[in-house]
Amino acid sequence: MKRLVWICLLLLPLPSVAQESAAPIVFFDIAGPASAGLDKFYMDVFGWKAGPDGNLRVEAQSPLLGLIRVEEMPETLIYIGVEDVEAKLEEVTANGGAVDFPRLVVPGVVILGMFRDPAGNRVGLVEMDSDGTAVVPPGPSTQ
Repeated sequence: MKRLVWICLLLLPLPSVAQESAAPIVFFDIAGPASAGLDKFYMDVFGWKAGPDGNLRVEAQSPLLGLIRVEEMPETLIYIGVEDVEAKLEEVTANGGAVDFPRLVVPGVVILGMFRDPAGNRVGLVEMDSDGTAVVPPGPSTQ
C-alpha cells in the first residue's frame, strides 16, 4: 500500500522545480532473455516497432515527471499512457504478460494499473485523455 501511495503522489501535478542545467532522460532499456519475446510483446501491446538490433523510438511526454523515493527494494519503473487501462491489461495478459495490480481509480489523482512483461519487468499504465493528459477522476466532494 505504501508503494501505491508513492505512485499516486508521483502522478500529482507538482510545482516546477528549476532545472537550468539538469541532465535529460535520453534513453530507456527493457531487458530480458531472448525466449521472453519482448520485441513482439511490446509491438503487439503498444505498437512499438523495434529494429533488428532492438532499437526503437517511442513518444514521450514533455516535461517528463519523475520521483526519487525511499524504498527497501531498488526499482526503476516506467509508466505508459494508454486510453483504457483495463483494456490494455487484457492485451498484456493475452500476449504473455501478467497483471501486477488491476485498474485502480485514485479519486482526485489518477487511474492506473501495473503489469509484468514476459521477462518479469514491472511496468505501470496511466489512463490518458485524447489530449495526452492523465485522466483525473473526481475527488471526494468537500462540503
